[in-house]
Amino acid sequence: MQLDPRSLIAMGGLMSAMMAVVLLLMRRNYPPHIRGLDYWAAAPVLWLISTVLFSARGKLPDFLTMVMANQALLLGATVYYLGSRRFLGHGGGWSVWGGVLAASTLAFMWMTYVAPSYTLRIASFTLLMTVLYGSHLRFLWRHGGKSFPMRLVQVVLATHILVLSTRFVSVLMGRAGSDIMEPSLFQTVYIGAYVLTVLMLSIGAILLATDRLRTELEHLATHDSLTQALNRRAVMLACQEELDRARRYGHGPSIMMLDLDNFKMVNDTHGHQHGDAVLVHFAACTAAALRSEDRLGRYGGEEFLVLLPDTDALAASRVAQRIHALLQAGHPLDCQLSIGVTSWHGPADTLDAMLSRADAALYQAKEQGRNQTCVG
Repeated sequence: MQLDPRSLIAMGGLMSAMMAVVLLLMRRNYPPHIRGLDYWAAAPVLWLISTVLFSARGKLPDFLTMVMANQALLLGATVYYLGSRRFLGHGGGWSVWGGVLAASTLAFMWMTYVAPSYTLRIASFTLLMTVLYGSHLRFLWRHGGKSFPMRLVQVVLATHILVLSTRFVSVLMGRAGSDIMEPSLFQTVYIGAYVLTVLMLSIGAILLATDRLRTELEHLATHDSLTQALNRRAVMLACQEELDRARRYGHGPSIMMLDLDNFKMVNDTHGHQHGDAVLVHFAACTAAALRSEDRLGRYGGEEFLVLLPDTDALAASRVAQRIHALLQAGHPLDCQLSIGVTSWHGPADTLDAMLSRADAALYQAKEQGRNQTCVG
């Protein structure tokens, strides 16, 4: 196939159609809380419409092949940007870019019918797309994070901004040509860059959504769905890894076993929904008392485990007192709890031994009247 502008535009349409199908299937099968997929799926559909209209130049009215073709391309880029905003938890955008789309439609109609100028249309459209991609890139740079899919989309946007800027300069230098279908080097490079951008942005959207789903599945596999603390398997693994690290460096952790006092009575008196609310509140208060490197896990039922790296028994007891204080602040869901604390005894110490000591200290706290901390 000869790589003339019309062939490249047809290739772009084919890629848009394939990407639209993939993204529409993802939108249907992915969880609805992964937002933005509907916008990302709509973008290649609009790009496909744009390529069909561009390819029909000379066969359909100029309003469709000049004005609406450009606007479909611009709308697709806008919808993709708004999809990124929604994916990252931001709304809005339509009030600004909807107004831009309406104004640009009138402007392109003027430059097509009232004061026809191919050069002015190309310059205006290129500048508008540059501003749109620049706004998109700035938003992703500020809010998108550093994952590989996000960096990929940023690189694609930055590269196409460079292409658009080069094209704009070439127009100012009188190298705009006479028609978009003109088989010149500038037109071929620009349209080829557009085809590659359509493909890479669609792939970027797929990778972003897949990465979000993978992250959520990993979270579900390691966290308790009610309290968002680590589940038993994950917190035990964290404890074992910390003990292995302690044997290498000689600085061991402390472990706290926490059990809510009279929790069965709470469930029996107020119902399980209230009991669940108490557990959520307890987990939030406990997490607030911990450092970023500490780990809170649900050991089972109303029993929780806290891993405190590089912490001796005295420091661990102070953490326990902070937890007690936070749960006596007068909140309607405040509860009382017993805590058993133990610290690492050296390279020969094992996780089973530490858990056994923490459990024995916990039951000692229960036997001494509850709502207190004992060290084992």
